[in-house]
This record gives sequence, structure tokens and C-alpha cells, in this order.
Amino acid sequence: MARSCPLSFKQIDGTIARINAVFITLLVVMFLITSNEFILYFLAIDFLLRLSNYKSFSPIFNLSKNVKKLFSLKTNMTDAGAKRLAAYFGLIFIVLMSILSNLNLDVALYITATILLFCSSLEVLFNYCVGCEIYHIYKKLNYERS
Repeated sequence: MARSCPLSFKQIDGTIARINAVFITLLVVMFLITSNEFILYFLAIDFLLRLSNYKSFSPIFNLSKNVKKLFSLKTNMTDAGAKRLAAYFGLIFIVLMSILSNLNLDVALYITATILLFCSSLEVLFNYCVGCEIYHIYKKLNYERS
């Protein structure tokens, strides 16, 4: 079966998505250093704003746009569906981290944070979207069943 990306035919600026991933990575690391749960709440609200099409109110999105403009970075259009799926996974990981933190389940919290940091670092360093790969595997499994 051929690769099943794009997920949708809407396009977004992948450069801004990568800068978003930088800030998410930094904030998760900051949470791990400080244990300040407000960082996770901030991230959850920011993900919700971006996923509910209110990204103009998202502090991380606006900061990323300004960083792109400041450094005159090129626009790199990419499929919005894969990035949206990755954002849903990011939100799930942030909410899970918040719950684990409140329950003082530190080992599970660090495992969850490590997975999130690994995925966001792949996006930042290699422009590799784990959400797109997960979708491809899902489509392949469904194709083989039918």
C-alpha cells in the first residue's frame, strides 16, 4: 500500500509547527525541572486553542509566528491533518502528565514526558512527524484487514 499522507488537503506552515515544537519541548523540560504544574495547564490550554481553531489566541502560535518573522525563516507548507493529529497526541500527553503529576506517579510521569520530548524533538531536529507515521500504520493495518 502506498503511503497515506496527506491526511487532509489543507496546508499549514510547517516552519511554524516546528517552532511550536521547540517551545513545547522547552516548556516540558522546564516543567520537569521545576515541577510547576501551571506549565502543563498553560500547554493544555494552548493545545486546546490551536485544536479548536482559535489559534490566533494561542500564545505559542503567536510567539512562533513572530520568531519566524524575526529570523526571516522560509515558509514550508505541509499537510495540516498530520500536524493536527500530532497536536491531539500532544494534548493527550500533556493531560496525562498533569494527572500523573497530581497523583505523584513520578516514574509514569517521566516515561510520558520522555515520549513527548522524543516526539517533539524529532519534529524540531528532523522535521519528522510521528502523527503522520502513526496514521500511516493505522491505514496499513486497516488495508490489510479488508
